[in-house]
Amino acid sequence: MTTTTEKTTTTKSEDQVRQIVRDHYAGVATGTGPNPCAPGCCGTTPDASLALGYSAEELAAVPDGANMGLGCGNPQAIAALRPGERVLDLGSGGGFDCFLAARQVGPTGRVIGVDMTPAMLSKARENAVTLGAGNVEFRLGEIEHLPVGDGEVDVVLSNCVINLSPDKGRVFREAFRALAPGGRLAISDVVATAPIPKALRDDVLALAGCVAGAIPVAEIEQLLGDAGFTDVRVEIVGGSKAFISEWFPGTGAEEVIASASIQATKPGGGCCAPTCCG
Repeated sequence: MTTTTEKTTTTKSEDQVRQIVRDHYAGVATGTGPNPCAPGCCGTTPDASLALGYSAEELAAVPDGANMGLGCGNPQAIAALRPGERVLDLGSGGGFDCFLAARQVGPTGRVIGVDMTPAMLSKARENAVTLGAGNVEFRLGEIEHLPVGDGEVDVVLSNCVINLSPDKGRVFREAFRALAPGGRLAISDVVATAPIPKALRDDVLALAGCVAGAIPVAEIEQLLGDAGFTDVRVEIVGGSKAFISEWFPGTGAEEVIASASIQATKPGGGCCAPTCCG
């Protein structure tokens, strides 16, 4: 069977896909380039973020510019973070989810954001200084090659980023490696609910804009299981058609992709959190 991922990369190499995504989001970070817009960023408003599941209190807690409107959900809502936990955010952008996670894990916890776009990393680090977030750090790297040690974190978060990867299986294997035994995955992303038309699959902006790289739920479940995860749950989030239809108006993208919450667990571990054993 030819997967959506394989179809996306038959005409473009994996490095070409990554460069397209890197260039696109560098433009988003700096407000430059031919099309410095991405899903949600063309009008990041409180109402838009509230529609994704964030609270008004959460939006008020981060510096201006951290919430760039690039997500398709709220992974914090399913992560159930606890004080003292170590968190890794894949594709951290301006740092929005990292800063919210830092509030939940507290001063005894730690948050690492990874992004492959230097301009995004600079923006996130500036936001961290503004916020005085001493328990957050940002590292340059690809999510297929995470710059973290084995078992270094307790929770892996991501918000509308894994669909951009040309090798999602490797991303999940890397997340599994980075998690400590008993660690968990909490992701908001988009999934394919129907075959994606060739015109969308081949569109560069659709690739960088969270459409062309989406894959079906069954494929995500298989990739997570192959990586070693258990307790895999992929649930379509109702109501996502409204905001997806605004990403690429008139293309019908909302009829072939949807927002989803993705959860899984790394087996092992006799302690539910770093602080629970005393």
